[in-house]
Amino acid sequence: MAAGAEQSQWSVANLAHAVANKEYIERLGMVISTLHKCRATHVTSVYVKEEFQSQAVWEGDVEVFSIFAHPKANYCYGWSYGEPEQFMTVLEIPPVDSPQAAVKVGIAHQANQAIKQK
Repeated sequence: MAAGAEQSQWSVANLAHAVANKEYIERLGMVISTLHKCRATHVTSVYVKEEFQSQAVWEGDVEVFSIFAHPKANYCYGWSYGEPEQFMTVLEIPPVDSPQAAVKVGIAHQANQAIKQK
C-alpha cells in the first residue's frame, strides 16, 4: 500500500473517532443539563487513573463541563461506563475539587449502591 493511502486511512479513522467523541460529549452534556437543571458547556477532557492497593480500579477520560445557573456548582465532571452505556456525573462541590476527586466520589457511590442492592 502506498504511503499516501496509509495516511488517508489514518485520517479517516481519526475523523470517525473525533465524530464519535463529539457525539459522546454532546450526550453527556445533555445528561448533565437534564439531571442538574442547568446549561453545560464542555471545557476539556482529563485522563484519570484511580488505583487501590496498586491495582487500577478505574481508568479513562473524565469530561469537564462548565455549568451555568446551578445554585451550588460551577463545574460538573462526567464519564460513562458499562454496557449498556451509563453515565456518572459529579458536581464540583466540596470535597470534590478535581476530576480525580470526582472519580473517587463516583467509585464510592457505586460501591454504596452495590451494598444497598445486596
